[in-house]
Amino acid sequence: MRIKEVDEAVVTKAILEGSLKYLHELTEVDVAVVGAGPAGLTASRYLAKAGLKTVVFERRLSFGGGIGGGGMQLPMLVVQSPADEILREVGCNLTTYREGVYLANSSEMLAKLAYSAVKAGAHIILGVTVDDLIYRSEENRTRIVGVVVQWSSVIISGLHVDPLAFKAGAVVDCTGHDAEVLSVASRKIPELNLMIQGEKAMWVSESERLIVEKTGEVSPGLYVAGMAVATLNQTPRMGPIFGGMLLSGKKVAEIIIERYKQNRTQG
Repeated sequence: MRIKEVDEAVVTKAILEGSLKYLHELTEVDVAVVGAGPAGLTASRYLAKAGLKTVVFERRLSFGGGIGGGGMQLPMLVVQSPADEILREVGCNLTTYREGVYLANSSEMLAKLAYSAVKAGAHIILGVTVDDLIYRSEENRTRIVGVVVQWSSVIISGLHVDPLAFKAGAVVDCTGHDAEVLSVASRKIPELNLMIQGEKAMWVSESERLIVEKTGEVSPGLYVAGMAVATLNQTPRMGPIFGGMLLSGKKVAEIIIERYKQNRTQG
């Protein structure tokens, strides 16, 4: 078998033309999810399945957030019911540890969550950091209407390079412990009256309950899911159990989907 010869210029042109066309189509979306961890991947899957144009911005060059590290970098993760249903939907194999408590292989869970999100139609952009937000204020009402992004490599290098903006009907902070999007909103849009309190120490069952309970809209157009919920509300951390992350991602998607349905009905 003779491999086709490809000129260097063709490689560059193909990448530039394909990438610019792809990104051009994502400059205005229904939902921008920030963070491709367990909550972000789950949320984007359900959002895309519902027909909402969804893009995920991930500052690293890989999927999964805390999934890969798991508990002390060991290969098995804990998921409890009813979150196991989400993993079963994406074809992830589970081992019953005890009633309502299951083990999942971290690599399989990461791969299948990411694949299912992409298969559903979500667009995932790696190596991009959300550095700022777009907002509008009208009649004493402030709304988040998009994100401002920069290549993570530019930020790491400390160079000053102006970013680009992407409009979105909803922005979801799924950036984990750092709550990166909420931190920007708190610092740069004082009208929102957001205060990032920081998470408490570990209490697994309480953390799992509160993560899901407090998932939702923070201010018009801005939502929070996953560990960023704990950072915002000063609730406990949960450690290497991932049921709350998955259920939080599903819940925020359901809230946004319902909001879009209401807007279409009213419109």
